[in-house]
This record gives sequence, structure tokens and C-alpha cells, in this order.
Amino acid sequence: MALRCLLYYITDRLQFSGDERSKRNDLFAKVAEAARAGVDYIQLREKDLSTKDLEQLAKEIVGIVHETSDSTRVLINSRTDVALAAGSDGVHLRSKDVTAREVKVIWRRSGTNLDASYAPPITAVSCHSPDDVAGAASEGADFAVLAPIFGKTKAPGVQCLGLDGIRNATQLKIPVLALGGITLQNAESCLDAGAAGIAGIRLFQQNNIEDVVRKLRRF
Repeated sequence: MALRCLLYYITDRLQFSGDERSKRNDLFAKVAEAARAGVDYIQLREKDLSTKDLEQLAKEIVGIVHETSDSTRVLINSRTDVALAAGSDGVHLRSKDVTAREVKVIWRRSGTNLDASYAPPITAVSCHSPDDVAGAASEGADFAVLAPIFGKTKAPGVQCLGLDGIRNATQLKIPVLALGGITLQNAESCLDAGAAGIAGIRLFQQNNIEDVVRKLRRF
């Protein structure tokens, strides 16, 4: 079991009720709650937005997190350009995106490395098999998010990996976070199987995050 369970909140404002303004306000509140509770990473994953709207939302999210926590990091789903423009801490890459190695090159070439406070981007990669995790590790990713462990996925042909999937993937010298159907009831089994942490949308958005953090970190 990992010494300290890493926690990764993936956003989806469309799960909140009401109009767009209400959804965003609920998202801002939930992000602030996650940062206060000590969640390690927040992935902004609002895939329906235009580049302009996503960039504006990302800037607001980054501002909220950086004002609330010194330790929570914000990653932007897929969009390295938006991540740079918003001043986020890194990028969450899909399997068909550029590699973690390429992101780090882009980050340096952006000119941010001229700033004395420059830090390389945090790169996470979505993985669906141990081979994917091996590929992410070889490209210098900071951690992998392995899915689906228990839950269903919309991706055609992708089967639930179960605990054996975690065991096989965690032999590859890169932290692996479990995603997909993870609950407070089955999270401990994922950590016992070797997962470095837990990722989720509903697990965080539909619960009191302070309670979730406290319960997951007691394992």
C-alpha cells in the first residue's frame, strides 16, 4: 500500500444542476473545497467548452486553488496551450495526445523558463493497460491514471481491469492512480493492490470532500 494516498479530483461541471452560471459557481465551490481538504491534484476536464471559454475558466480555477492551498496542483485536460495560458501546474494527457516528453519541451520553449520561479509541468497520462503505463513511464510522465478499474467506460472495446490490472501496472516504476467505479468501500483494495492513489469525478463531486480525504488517507 502507498505510504500516502494521492487524491485526484476530475471536474465535470455538467453533473451539477441549474444553468451555466449555477454550474460554474458549484464547480468553483467544489474546487475550493477540494483544495482546502488537501486533494493533491485537480484536473479541469470541461471538454465541451471552446478554447476561449476553457482558458477563462482555467484561469479562474487556478486562481481559486492558488489562493486556497499551497499544495494542490491544477492540471488541464489535454490542452497544453490552455495550461500555459492559464498558469496551471501541468497537463493531463489522453492516449492520443502529445507525449509527456513533448509537453515538457513545449513548456520550456514557451519562455516561462526565463522566470526564476520556473518549474517543469506535472504530466499525467490516461492509461488503459499495463502497456500504456509502460509507455507513459518511458516518456517521462509523472504519474499514470489507470482506468477503468471497476466502472464502465464509454470507450469501445475497453474492459474493466480490476485489481489484477492495478497489480500488473504498478510494477512499472511510475505512480499509478486508480480510476473508474472507485468508492469509499473498494478504494482500500485498490491501494492494497499497489495503486499510489485514487482518482474520480463523482467520488469527490457527490460527497463532502473533507470526509472523502479523511477516510481515504486513513487506509
